[in-house]
Amino acid sequence: MDTTESMQVQIEEHQRVVAMAAQSVDLLEHMAERLVDCFWRGGKLLLLGNGGSAADAQHIAAELVGRFKYDRRPLPAVALTTDSSILTAVSNDLGFEHSLARQVEALAAKGDVLWALSVSGRSPNVIRAVEKAKKIGAAVLGFTGRSGGALVELCDLCFQADHESSDRVQEVHQLAYHLICERVERSVLE
Repeated sequence: MDTTESMQVQIEEHQRVVAMAAQSVDLLEHMAERLVDCFWRGGKLLLLGNGGSAADAQHIAAELVGRFKYDRRPLPAVALTTDSSILTAVSNDLGFEHSLARQVEALAAKGDVLWALSVSGRSPNVIRAVEKAKKIGAAVLGFTGRSGGALVELCDLCFQADHESSDRVQEVHQLAYHLICERVERSVLE
């Protein structure tokens, strides 16, 4: 297969995964409604993931704290992947699998929302953080890939991109979270 053919195949696969995501619009609407409800009640959103999913968590927080498409009040959203001192201290002292759960324990409250992103749905630090959030009484939203791992069963609502490859999954995650951010943003303007 030459490079051009390979790129064409990848674009076609991307389009297939996006087409499958279109079947999840109701789920994405429910996720947006859960966030709107949280913000209207004075709660906050905590976001987390590893690698590219950590970057996505930061991206979502920036859209909500800053602005996405409309001028409006800032929304309380925090990516738990940004504080290198906390991440390295907790990882060193307690183990990497506790690096996010410890922050959830410190910052989450009943009625808040935790949004966990994990392509595999099996990352131990993500799973522990989700379990901690559930014990506290926070709602859990998940973004994962086709198999979803343990994350699917732990979430209140979970969007699964229909692929196993991190690039295709994260491309569709970005589309989905931008749709959610726009819906949330429009709701707080009303």
